Amino acid sequence: MFIPMLFKGSSPMQGKADFSKWISSVSGRNTKAGTHVTTETALALSAVRACVTLLAESVAQLPCELYERDEENGRSKAVDHPLYDVIRYQPNRKDTAFEYFEQVQGACGLEGNNFSLIERDERSYVKELIPINPKKVRVLKGPDLMPYYDIEGIDGLLPMRMVHHTRAFSLDGYLGLSPLQTNADVVGLSLATEEHAAAVFSRGTTMSGVIERPKEAGSIKTQEGVDRLLSKFADKHSGLGNAFSVALLQEGMSYRQLSMDNEKAQLIASRHFGVAEVCRLYKVPQHMVQEIEKSTSWGSGIEQLSLAFVIYTLLPWLKRHEAAMMRDLLLPEERKKYYIEFNVSGLLRGDQKSRYEAYALGRQWGWLSVNDIRRMENMAPIDGGDKYLTPLNMADSQLQQSLNATPEQMKEIEGILCRA
Repeated sequence: MFIPMLFKGSSPMQGKADFSKWISSVSGRNTKAGTHVTTETALALSAVRACVTLLAESVAQLPCELYERDEENGRSKAVDHPLYDVIRYQPNRKDTAFEYFEQVQGACGLEGNNFSLIERDERSYVKELIPINPKKVRVLKGPDLMPYYDIEGIDGLLPMRMVHHTRAFSLDGYLGLSPLQTNADVVGLSLATEEHAAAVFSRGTTMSGVIERPKEAGSIKTQEGVDRLLSKFADKHSGLGNAFSVALLQEGMSYRQLSMDNEKAQLIASRHFGVAEVCRLYKVPQHMVQEIEKSTSWGSGIEQLSLAFVIYTLLPWLKRHEAAMMRDLLLPEERKKYYIEFNVSGLLRGDQKSRYEAYALGRQWGWLSVNDIRRMENMAPIDGGDKYLTPLNMADSQLQQSLNATPEQMKEIEGILCRA
């Protein structure tokens, strides 16, 4: 039984000490640029959507496995454990594993928190994980300093064992910080730039060039004459089919091409800067959101940036999810025997030439067998493929000493040679 007056929010509000603030304000936040930033308006920004969905899809595509430790410091997949099917294939009756983890990481990227209801069986094993909209959850700090959850539509407070909570970077240890709220001005400035660009191109005057007519030639008397001249000129010299055509202008007329003015050039530069700022916010390399203007080639430099994304951006998120699942989904007595891990080997694989060179070294020095290599390449094992090679110049020193002849054996060998 929970007594509401004994609880207070992780961020106390004046006059309402028993309530915490909402995870993300429904009304959003006004920024210095004059724009209103909410989850919906932020997702309308292509860079935010690209970064959030990139992280969500990268996490969702990785197999999440439950492993069992053995006595020889090895491991095997714990396929017989009730939790294995939940996290590997179907967390609930509605969602696949991909869809569930995509929602989990998407909520963390936008709101800074993810919540899922835990449904357990009579033995306390997890049966289902049901994701909840973070905007409908309040986190409260109980008298035992543990978090309790007030969920819209559910009566009473829920303890930790009934809610799976993954939080982003946090200042109080109870609530993760939403990047869209802590850095609303970054997103707001990009939104303002997009709105200004749309206004310029919808209401501004943009011309590729002008035809100048000398004053001595006199003006064209009617608007129909001006329109007829411009229409014929455009028909003959505009479009891809008329590229590099030659024009003949009479009566002293001349054509002057207009270059992009500085204001529009600065506007385009500001839009590129906005993409860079959002990528910096989510620690995503710009080429992974299709911003490749400053990328010189798709060679080894891009490959190293992609590897850095896995190590410095994706892995911290995976460790957050793994640790939260270990805490919330496994029973305390199981944590020494079982552990949860995302398999990232597929993302860390190099190109085919690099992989085969690495396999050759492993095979040559005896720590990879043929079947080990075939398994990493998703190929079926073969008979006799479990043998390991041992280089002749790398034999065990103890074995080498046992191969040295004794003095008696040396004398016997000399006698044989003399008789020969």
